[in-house]
Amino acid sequence: MKYEDLMVAVRVIANTTRRKHTLAMVLGSGLGGYGAEDPGAIAMPYLDIPGFPVTKVRGHRGTLFSLKADESENSVLIFSGRAHAYEGLPLHDVVFGVRTAVAAGCTTVVLTNAAGAVSNHLEPGDLALITDHLNLAGMNPLIGGNDERVGPRFPDMTDVYDPGLRSIAEEAALAAGVALKSGVYAWFSGPSYETPAEIEMVRRLGADLVGMSTVPEAIAARHMGAKVLGISLVTNKAAGLSPEPLSHDEVTMSAGLARQDLTMIIDELRKRLM
Repeated sequence: MKYEDLMVAVRVIANTTRRKHTLAMVLGSGLGGYGAEDPGAIAMPYLDIPGFPVTKVRGHRGTLFSLKADESENSVLIFSGRAHAYEGLPLHDVVFGVRTAVAAGCTTVVLTNAAGAVSNHLEPGDLALITDHLNLAGMNPLIGGNDERVGPRFPDMTDVYDPGLRSIAEEAALAAGVALKSGVYAWFSGPSYETPAEIEMVRRLGADLVGMSTVPEAIAARHMGAKVLGISLVTNKAAGLSPEPLSHDEVTMSAGLARQDLTMIIDELRKRLM
C-alpha cells in the first residue's frame, strides 16, 4: 500500500460526493442494504474507486455510500460489505478501504461483523461490543515497509477499541431499547470454520467471540490514529458448542433476523458520532 494510492482514492470520493466525512462504518453480514434507501445517499461501487478490493462473498454488497447527517455539516461513509483475507487478498488490500476513509477525514471508524459465540453468556441474535481482540490468524496489515505519513512503525494497541466510544454505544443501545453485551473477539483467517479444539483454546485464552474479519481493519485504523468501535452480531454457537454443523447459510439467516436491532443502534450512533 502506497500513500499516493490512498490519495487517489480519497480524491475520487471527494470529487464524487463533495462532502466532508468524519465517520466511517463497515457493515458486515446482515446489513448489506443499509444506506441504499437513505434520502440523498450517494452510492459508489467499490469497482469505481481505485485500489478498493471487491468482495465476492454472499451477503457483502460491495458499495460505498455517503450519507448526510440531518443536523450536521458532516457526512458518514458506509461500507456495504468488506473484503476478507480468506479470499486470497493481501492484508494491505483488505484494509485499503478503511485506510482511505481515515485519510479522507474519518476520525472514528465503526466495525461490525457476524461472529460465533464462544462464551456461555452469548446467544445467537445477541449484539456484543468488542472490548479487545486476539489475533490468531498469524497475519498483520502492518507487516512490510512503513510510511510515516500514514502512521508510526510501532503503534500502540492498548485501547484498540476505544473505551469512550464503547460508552457512547451503550448509551445508543439504551436509547434504542436494544440489549448490548460485550466480549473479546478472536480472529482466525478462515474460510473454514474453527475446530472444537480451536474453540476450546480461544475460550481458555479469554475469547468470547470468534470470526474471520475486523481485526486487520481495527489495526490499520488505529495505526492511522482513528478511534475504533467494534460490534459483533452473534449468529451461531461456535464449533463444538452446538449439535448442528456450522454453515454460511446459518450465519446470513441469523444476521438477517437481528438486522433490526443492529440497524437501530447504528442509527443512534450516527446521531451521536457525527
